[in-house]
Amino acid sequence: MASEFFKFVDDHAESFINRLGEAVAIPSVSEGESHRPDVVRMGKWLHEKLTSKDIGVDAQLVELPDNLPPLVIGRVGNNPKLKTVLVYGHYDVQPADAKGWAEENPDAPDPFVLTRLPKDKPTKLYGRGSTDDKGPVTGWLNVFQAHKGRDLPVNVRFLFEGMEEQASPGLEQWIGEEVKKSDGLFAGVSCVCITDNYWLTTRRPTLTYGLRGIAAFSMEVTGAKSDLHSGIYGRMVHEPMTDLVKLLGKLVGTNGVITIPGIEEMVPPPTEQEKQEYRDIDYTVDDLVKDTGNHVELSEAPDELLMGRMRYPSLSIHGIDGGREGTIIPRQVTARFSIRLVEPQTPEKVEALVQDYLYDEFDKLGSRNIFKVNYELGALPWVGDKNDWNFNAANAATEAVYGSALVPNRVREGGTLPLALVFAQQVNKSVLLLPMGKSDDGAHSLSEKIDISNYINGTKLFGAYLYEIAKVKENGVVGNGCEV
Repeated sequence: MASEFFKFVDDHAESFINRLGEAVAIPSVSEGESHRPDVVRMGKWLHEKLTSKDIGVDAQLVELPDNLPPLVIGRVGNNPKLKTVLVYGHYDVQPADAKGWAEENPDAPDPFVLTRLPKDKPTKLYGRGSTDDKGPVTGWLNVFQAHKGRDLPVNVRFLFEGMEEQASPGLEQWIGEEVKKSDGLFAGVSCVCITDNYWLTTRRPTLTYGLRGIAAFSMEVTGAKSDLHSGIYGRMVHEPMTDLVKLLGKLVGTNGVITIPGIEEMVPPPTEQEKQEYRDIDYTVDDLVKDTGNHVELSEAPDELLMGRMRYPSLSIHGIDGGREGTIIPRQVTARFSIRLVEPQTPEKVEALVQDYLYDEFDKLGSRNIFKVNYELGALPWVGDKNDWNFNAANAATEAVYGSALVPNRVREGGTLPLALVFAQQVNKSVLLLPMGKSDDGAHSLSEKIDISNYINGTKLFGAYLYEIAKVKENGVVGNGCEV
């Protein structure tokens, strides 16, 4: 019964926080090679915890090609009369600059030490990976431990990977091969639950049914053979930085509209019904200001802000490399930018428009520098059915944990998770994103945290979701599953 499960979680809250602390202590940064052994160690730690006497589930490490960190996969229950839920998370994290982190968090100076703050009455847990995604992954471990010795109301299959922050190399191919096996991990799966995102606000839970895609680019301008002194060569040569800045200014307007011809035109305007759905979402301008810390919003209309995040494409400039201190003219400069995509846009279609436009605009400059555009990576957008039985079960679970006054927002999200579309296409079942953390958790930032209440209630939510899945038939009709 879910009430017994909730009590177990409350009684073991301290040990669950300690478990998250153990996970955060492993610096499983997947970017580059320096921490790759730690990522592998994190995968082994997960496997050891899952198969330990405290949890005791069937788990195994799956090696991937090219010495990539292993997948951690497994099964809980194998009753053919029950539904089977596939859950996904990742155990790698973003880099965390030690100096920058310490400056940002003087009371929690080590990103790989889970720190409870404020110290007199802790409500938050600071540390790299606390919300993205070690909190949710250990939340599933907590659920499995709570049900050791008694059956879950559904079968569970889990897949935890160690390269999500680097676009999951090798995983799509592995999924494609595994899904063909009659006895593989995905055999008999009824639905998919991804726990790698966040609430829309800090006050109301969220269910996510869509994600934007992405097309990422870099552009490079090269001039002289070496850096030049601006006092000697200024106004004598075409300067790479000048060309680059002019081109960057032609990508997007101050209103957020992409100015590359053809990109905005791909997306049909929203219907009146769609606009009303965005107006109905519990969101205010103040929510955005709370997250950003300043009044930098593009609109005073919450529905326009939400459509900008979820319904429309966006272009962001991420940085310029190659600049020099002092008064040097750099010989080569590079800028990085990306476009978040929505249906029916694809990376291939957008790449062609970007390439044609930028080369044409560079030609108009009349510069003698050398210009190059590079397409770095891409992923398709995904939109699921926010009203199917999987979402209705998650909605009921959320109310069971947070109360009926906090009916969750059902939203599309602005970020990108290519695996959502991979699961939807390869496993061919309903896909749901069920977040644990809040909008202000600062994933990828120098102040990443998760609220203690969200970590504990998130563990309850995951378990309650399994109970509600057991109760609902795939046509949405309540069945004879376990009562909450």
